[in-house]
Parts: sequence; C-alpha cells; structure tokens
Amino acid sequence: MSHNVIILGASGYTGAELVRLIATHPSMNIVALSADRKAGLQMGEVFPHLRHLALPKLQKIDEINFNRANLVFCALPHATSQAVIRTLPGDIKVVDLSADFRLRDPEEYARWYGKDHAALDLQSEAVYGLTEFYRDQIETARLVAGTGCNAATGQYALRPLIAAGVIDLDEIIIDLKTGVSGAGRSLKENLLHAELSEGTHAYAVGGTHRHLAEFDQEFSALAGRPVKVQFTPHLIPANRGILGTVYVKGDAHVIHDTLTEAYDDEPFIEVLPFGAHPSTRHIRGSNFCHVGVTGDRVEGRAIVIAALDNLTKGSSGQALQNANLMLGEEETAGLMFAPVFP
Repeated sequence: MSHNVIILGASGYTGAELVRLIATHPSMNIVALSADRKAGLQMGEVFPHLRHLALPKLQKIDEINFNRANLVFCALPHATSQAVIRTLPGDIKVVDLSADFRLRDPEEYARWYGKDHAALDLQSEAVYGLTEFYRDQIETARLVAGTGCNAATGQYALRPLIAAGVIDLDEIIIDLKTGVSGAGRSLKENLLHAELSEGTHAYAVGGTHRHLAEFDQEFSALAGRPVKVQFTPHLIPANRGILGTVYVKGDAHVIHDTLTEAYDDEPFIEVLPFGAHPSTRHIRGSNFCHVGVTGDRVEGRAIVIAALDNLTKGSSGQALQNANLMLGEEETAGLMFAPVFP
C-alpha cells in the first residue's frame, strides 16, 4: 500500500533528513513540502545534496492541500507546531518533531518553555515517541510527539536500568556531547565556524536544559517516584552525533546483562560487548544507537555510554520509525541502511 505524506518545515535540517530517508522508502510518497521563507524554490536549490530527487516545490503551509495526505511530519520550530497541527483535518496522522507535545503536564510545559500550551485538547491525545518503549501506543496514535535528541540518548542508556531497579536512582550523572546540527539551521553567532571550531564548551549548565523535563517526566513515571538526574550537555565541533556518558551506581556486569536482555530484539539498538565503547563515527547518518558498559575503578560503580545520530535516530529517523508503525508498515522500512564511515 502506498502512503502520501507531507513534510512541514522542509528547509530545516530535520526536514531535509526526512526527505533523504523517505526518498528510498518502499511505500511513502512525498506530495507536499513547506518552507515559509523558501516558498517557491525547489528542494535541490535549498539542499543541493537532494538535487537528484523529483520533489514538489516548497510551499507556504496555507497553500497545501492536506486532503491528499495520510500522514504529516511536522518539523517546525518549537511553539509553532501547536497552532498548525490543530488546524489539520482530524483524520490525518501527525508525527511532530518539535517539543510542543512532549510534556504531558501543561504546567511543566509552561515552566520549561515559558508560555502556556496552546492546544491542550491535542496534548491529551499525544503519545510520547520513544519508539522502543511506546510501540503499542504509537501503533494506534493519531499524534506522536518525537523526543528530544539528548533525551533519547539518555533514555536508551538508562530506562531498562531504572525499570529493573539495578541502579541507585539518586546517583545518576549524564555528561553529553552533541554536534552543532542539534541547534538547528538558523544563523547564530555562537555557531559560526570561527566561534565553534577548535574548542568545546558546556551549555545550559546547572539544570536549565529543556530536555531535563523529559528525563524528569519519563524516569519518574518509570520509577514510580521522583527521579532527578544531573545533566550537562556540551557542544562539540562536529556536524552530527551525540555521545552520552552516564555515571551510575550499581554492578557493571548486572547493568550490561540488563541492557543486553532489554534490547535483544530491538533492530536499532545495539549493546556492545562488555568494555567496548560506542563512538559517534560508528552510527553517523544511521538510525542505530550503540550502547556500551564499562566498570569503574570504584567498586559498585559503572559507566554507560550511548551514541546516536541526533538528526536520524534522535529525530527524523525516529519520526519515520514511528510513522511506519502508525501506517501499519514494517517498523524498519526505509531505515536499515548502514552508517556512513569514515
């Protein structure tokens, strides 16, 4: 069966990544692409690496005929998706890549994003889009909220451990390194080559990063009690990739066994042999996540490392994985390509 899809926000990095992925999907057709400031241009003019594809011209959102589509990918900026999605026909399935529907509690959304939620009726039906842990709900959902890329990385390292009760919930530290594409495509002074290259720095230090809200929500629900991790992200001079180094208190071999068992049947999560270390160079451009465990020199402590591509498994690949489930396709369709190396 063929499915017609629309991508809103196609001129951003995640929108372009969706186009790249869907181009080889066996049963999806892109029937419309939106880009406000780039409307009227061909996708190949905005992203020359996509010149070989026959794609519709970029349009403004209000010019699109949504009745042609089975599903819409919404890759719009945060706080924009709410207003747009509520105007879409009610029979169209939606995968939102922004933060607009990730937090179930409207008060938490207002606290972390500085404004009231503008579509509470939709928030109540949104399913959190961490595919491996919400698969059953995603299959029957109309609206799926993609996770934050940092939040996904930390959760792949920690969720099975919290669920199994094999780590100390009050002794969790997440040290995360992320590529610059996670900041989006808009021009920012601190992302200029001369400002970013040949160095790295921490940001959102002290618990101010918005993806902490997802950690709080998901880990606390899983544990049945409040769980507040320490989390510091760092910006590195690389285009793609996230490497999360997580420090926990627990038996390293039990932790490795728990993760291995939890992800044994997952097509995109690979737990490495004990002591092997993931690298962003080994998952670049793919929908795979590598997880590794090493024992610390301090007895009773362990280090869990997770690596994924922020634009693929952390965003657009995850969105396509969810869309496959929502449309009744094989979950892996269009996603089983190897990482780009070197």
